[in-house]
Amino acid sequence: MAKVTVYSAEWCPWCTRVKDFLAKNKVAFVEKKVDKDQDAAAEVLQKSGQTGIPVIIIGDEVIVGFDEPRLRQLLKIN
Repeated sequence: MAKVTVYSAEWCPWCTRVKDFLAKNKVAFVEKKVDKDQDAAAEVLQKSGQTGIPVIIIGDEVIVGFDEPRLRQLLKIN
């Protein structure tokens, strides 16, 4: 399975939903908190061109926001 990275912030309810979805489906992921780590904030901007969160990167694919159908497709979750 491709590496999954979630760029999030503590105050973001959609970030929590993404992390809960991944955990429920037993998908391992690395979380980078852009509200606490300026390097992570710069990294997600460079990789996605986005300042909004959550941003989920699966392999080379970038998903902005909690797009459950796209997550299911990329992660092969029924």
